[in-house]
Amino acid sequence: MSGVKKPALLVTGNDLAPQALELLKDFEVTFAGKQCSEGTVLALAREKDPVAIIVRYGKVGATIMDAAPSLKVISKHGSGIDVIDQKAAAERGIAVKAAVGANAAAVAEHAWALILACAKAVPHLNDRMRAGHWDKSTHKSIELNGRTLGIVGLGEIGRRAAATGLALGMNVIAFDPYAKAVPAGVTPVDNLPQLYRESDVVSLHCPLTEENRGMLDRETLAQFKDGAILVNTARGGLIDEPALAEALTNGKLYAAGLDSFAVEPMTVPHPFQQIPNLILSPHIGGVSDAAYVNMGVGAANNVLAVLQDSVASV
Repeated sequence: MSGVKKPALLVTGNDLAPQALELLKDFEVTFAGKQCSEGTVLALAREKDPVAIIVRYGKVGATIMDAAPSLKVISKHGSGIDVIDQKAAAERGIAVKAAVGANAAAVAEHAWALILACAKAVPHLNDRMRAGHWDKSTHKSIELNGRTLGIVGLGEIGRRAAATGLALGMNVIAFDPYAKAVPAGVTPVDNLPQLYRESDVVSLHCPLTEENRGMLDRETLAQFKDGAILVNTARGGLIDEPALAEALTNGKLYAAGLDSFAVEPMTVPHPFQQIPNLILSPHIGGVSDAAYVNMGVGAANNVLAVLQDSVASV
């Protein structure tokens, strides 16, 4: 309706999928920009007083919430809501929503890209070939068929990663005390130490909480099989990075693949850059062509659902 001011919606990023923007056509959408600072988001929150924030990059805490008195919902463009201060939101009556499952296929595929790159030494062999070497007589890759895959966290991503392991002929075990069901063919274990001891490959698919922050430290990494592979496409805070660097350089682990880090973007220079049996990617596991649309649409629908409920309850 002409003359009626549209409610404001703030995106902590520089774009959304066209399909998501179409759903949000009744809002005045403002983009804070890629890698937007807390100060930028804070200033825009004060200026626009949004009813909703869609979080793509950065964190949203109490200060930003208090800068937007009209704020009713914070919607994550993805599944990991650890970047939102959920306690502060609850105290202010602000709903926090995640686009659950929207990027599950993309993240599970990326976890497997890292597992296979580690087991088959793909980046290393590519570098050697480009340098003029032919390592056919000296290199042996790790065959995963018949080996044990340990999945930590049986949400949608973990279940997809487990299914791929089964398809490749692996023995798949998993730990998730909150899982309501275990996929066929997957064997649940009672505790993490058992999973670490038995797994040739460990893949992390659990959310980051204050309880599990730094759960992979020197003590827990020492429980791994000698020569195991570790892959993390979940959250960097799950791993004590100096402890992992040590386990890779002293030969305890064969290789590791990381898509998330304690500090993002990863600080440069960083010790990880000098570890040849460590494969790095810049937290892009959930960033695929399809996931970009799915996450945007999921985040937009979550905003609409909360605001419709809010209007209905008035």
